[in-house]
Amino acid sequence: MNQFAKFTLKTFASPPTGTSIESRRGKLISAIETQKLVLAAARKGEAHWQSSKNGKRAVRPWFTAQDGGYYVQCRYGARPLLLDGKNNAVFVSKLDDIGPALDAFTAAAQSGALDEAISAIASRKKA
Repeated sequence: MNQFAKFTLKTFASPPTGTSIESRRGKLISAIETQKLVLAAARKGEAHWQSSKNGKRAVRPWFTAQDGGYYVQCRYGARPLLLDGKNNAVFVSKLDDIGPALDAFTAAAQSGALDEAISAIASRKKA
C-alpha cells in the first residue's frame, strides 16, 4: 500500500442524518401537505394529480363525505393511524373544516404525538 504511505488513514462512518422516527415524521408531514393540495382540488370539484413512474395518478383523499359531514383520517402509507389509541378519524361538519384538521395532524406529527402510532404501522409493515 505504498500509494497511501504519505496519507493518514482512518475509518469514517457518515453521521446519521436523523433517526428513523424523524424520517417517518417527515414522510407523514409531506403526505399531509399533499392532502392539503387534494383538499384545494376538491373545493374546485377536481381531482389532484401527482406524477409517478408511470405518468400521472390521482391522489386519494384522506377525507370521506358521510353522516352529514366528513371523516378525515391521517394515514401512514395506506393505513390510517390511531389518533388517540382507538379512533382513526376526525369528524368535521364542512369541507372547509378539513384544512384545520390537516393542520392539527401536522402539529401532532411535529410534536411527536403520533410517533407511537407511526411506529405501530411501520412495524406492522415489516411483519
